[in-house]
Amino acid sequence: MKTSYITLALIALATLGSCKKDRVTKEEKQEAKAEGSTTVKTAIGDLTLPAPFSTESATKKNSMADWPEGQTPKAPEGFTVTKFAGDLKNPRNTYISPNGDIFVAESGTSGSADQITVLRDKDKDGTYETRAVFAEDLNQNYGMLILKNYFYIANTDGLYRYPYKDGDMKLQGKGEKIVDLPAKGYNNHWTRNLLTNADGSKIYISVGSSSNVAEHGMDHEVRRANILEINPDGTGERVFASGLRNPVGMDWNPANKELWTAVNERDELGDELVPDYITSVKEGGFYGWPYSYYGKIEDPRMKGQGKDLVTKAIVPDVPVGSHTASLGLAFYTKDAFPAQYKNGAFVGQHGSWNRSILSGYKVIFIPFKDGKPSGPPQDFLTGFIADEKKAEVWGRPVDVTVMNDGSLLVNDDAGNTIWRVSASK
Repeated sequence: MKTSYITLALIALATLGSCKKDRVTKEEKQEAKAEGSTTVKTAIGDLTLPAPFSTESATKKNSMADWPEGQTPKAPEGFTVTKFAGDLKNPRNTYISPNGDIFVAESGTSGSADQITVLRDKDKDGTYETRAVFAEDLNQNYGMLILKNYFYIANTDGLYRYPYKDGDMKLQGKGEKIVDLPAKGYNNHWTRNLLTNADGSKIYISVGSSSNVAEHGMDHEVRRANILEINPDGTGERVFASGLRNPVGMDWNPANKELWTAVNERDELGDELVPDYITSVKEGGFYGWPYSYYGKIEDPRMKGQGKDLVTKAIVPDVPVGSHTASLGLAFYTKDAFPAQYKNGAFVGQHGSWNRSILSGYKVIFIPFKDGKPSGPPQDFLTGFIADEKKAEVWGRPVDVTVMNDGSLLVNDDAGNTIWRVSASK
């Protein structure tokens, strides 16, 4: 089986090694539009996608405004939203340790805080009593993991592990870099997430592409747009799945133990292309990037390339909207929320920039039944957009994390806040 992964990677490199085309001519756009819409079958039903360039690629970047006094995001009836933590420095990701400590990765694209803050709720009442800087002087850190006697930190340039004792409030000892990760040159998708399997024998690392659609050449995409699998000591690396433009959120489907991920898809094909998605991740699977999307729909900027891989491209399971920047993913495995939420998936949508009308800027929920998606995405936490016409927002949701008490934490990195959503008593 390992040979097939290596072969897959070599085919991709050979085909794309010299490709640096990131624009199409007017004639090529017209030709792509003339091909018309395409319908594909997804896990939640048919999805009809317009032809590329049916609308012009738009740029509408948000500006930030302060939350009005006393106002919070809006959850459905029966839920309460409170500010769990504020005055953070771009809180991008949250990790709950086995003992219940809450670790927050504070990092960003520019001016990154490069640190981890730990919050401790000793009496388990939903309010932390202790807050401390756990680690600092990192390098665009994101993923975190405690495994045996180690604390793992995924910086943008590598996976590091440090000695760790249960309850440590400050990172102790000298860390070692056990995996070198690609970060030199173009590094558009800098986050590196971590997840371990049930018995702790494997670690999964998500690594996004360095570009939109390989416009800088595939020599900048080596070991990128992948989910990598390693042993806990950093050895045994292999590509678990590929063709995933920017897989960030990862979690295990509680019903069937499948790996799932949230993927931020490509830009500059128009308002409705290409929808982000969440999907089960097949071992050895290829998901299209950069040659195609939603299976075998060819990207006109890559026309005629990667044909061997396109024939193998997998249609992702659940589309969640175009340009929504869907990054966070968490299955709900607790019992505090109403029964319809059990084993479903929450997704944090950071929000669009490449769309004429803002999309995303919310948390959605996808219901599951017997381990399979059972309906379309539903809005769950909204109210982050202050003024759509002015592209003014109060916050941008990223990570979503299920707490031990069954509440949901939502990282708002632009608002420097973590929100807590709990079922009303």
